Amino acid sequence: MIDGTIASAAPATQRRTRMRYGILLLIFLLTTINYADRATFSIAGDAASRDLGLNPIQMGYIMSAFAWAYVIGQIPGGALLDRFGTKLIYTIAIAAWSFFTLVQGFSGFLTGGAIFAGLFAMRFMVGLAESPSFPGNARLVAAWFPGSERGTASAIFNSAQYFSLVVFAPFMGWLVHTFDWHSVFFVMGGLGLIAAFVFWKMVRSPVDHPGVNKAELDYIEAGGGLIRMEDRTVSKSAAFSWANVKQVLGSRMLMGVFIGQYGINVLTYFFVTWFPIYLVKERGLNILEAGFAAAAPALCGFAGGVLGGIISDALLKKTGSLTIARKTPLLIGMLLSALIIACAYIDNSALIVVVMAVAFFGKGIASLGWAVVSDTSPREFVGVTGGIFNTFGNSAGIVTPIVIGYIVAATGSFDGALWFVGVHCLLVIAAYFLITGKIERLTLNSTEAKA
Repeated sequence: MIDGTIASAAPATQRRTRMRYGILLLIFLLTTINYADRATFSIAGDAASRDLGLNPIQMGYIMSAFAWAYVIGQIPGGALLDRFGTKLIYTIAIAAWSFFTLVQGFSGFLTGGAIFAGLFAMRFMVGLAESPSFPGNARLVAAWFPGSERGTASAIFNSAQYFSLVVFAPFMGWLVHTFDWHSVFFVMGGLGLIAAFVFWKMVRSPVDHPGVNKAELDYIEAGGGLIRMEDRTVSKSAAFSWANVKQVLGSRMLMGVFIGQYGINVLTYFFVTWFPIYLVKERGLNILEAGFAAAAPALCGFAGGVLGGIISDALLKKTGSLTIARKTPLLIGMLLSALIIACAYIDNSALIVVVMAVAFFGKGIASLGWAVVSDTSPREFVGVTGGIFNTFGNSAGIVTPIVIGYIVAATGSFDGALWFVGVHCLLVIAAYFLITGKIERLTLNSTEAKA
């Protein structure tokens, strides 16, 4: 063992199946839909705000409603995953968030104050329903992948947030341009309901999946994969405990990771909430142009996300150190992301998109938080630890849309918003390098947990 990492080895007598990659593809596609549903209002928002008479501050609160509920639901969502398993809870979550996405398409029938209240409530319910999604992803990666592949696997599913904008930002922009803003919610909600059915049919525990042979199962387990995480007996033993939560929050290592994720997500929520509106209002693009322009940084973010995972796992194999493997891409990526501040001093719209693309590429490289969660979470508390991590991270979804809404309303410009986002990139570096320290799996103190 070197720096908390066990080298994985596979039996040579049988060729391994590769079902874990099929599960990863499914997670990737679901997360693509997940982020598209988060971004529906940012794409439809300019047309909807004009149609419904919403001002920038109201828009900021509506776009933050998702994150209020998403944050509230993280620890309960993680506890439900640990108790009842990923398959059941995640399927219910997909179906629920898709239903509430679809219902937003009917908000045009509301009048007066009910418009703001109704949209806030529906966005709130989308966030609450999505809250188990990323802890569920982390559980699936921890169960299906050995440590030597976990950085790449986590980076791939996390990079779906960028791929989502590459595919769906132009598509949703086209829907608004060709039909109207209501169609975005109807189409995306219907697509999610289909995805819930597919997930239910395909997902099983590694030890129960008919597509997995013993060689692949042994390979995953030898590398530290928690292949029996979904077993009913294991789920029953994973009782939620506030004492365990206290131990997780008391870990300096994890606290640095949690704060870092908040800083990274400030950049994320700028892109999925205000960025298309910024392109329309500040840079003079129409909604169709903004949809395609938003896809360019997202494509770079996707490339950076996959590259960051590959670099991290390559460093892990070369050095045997989780600390070096996870922190090095993060440092490089966040320094690139901080360049977003330069957009406050650039007038050319094409150059703005280029700089945003570099910033998003850096954000992609740095987005290894979920790999770190899979590496460090207590074995019996992966869902809840992931929920706590996501609670911190997505508090940025509450802060960012509202703060930017007030900045824009007060100044009539996005320059202050760009500084707000850029400074948080430096906060991420400080959190990982001044607080986190060595990266290794946390072991809970069972005596303290029972106290």
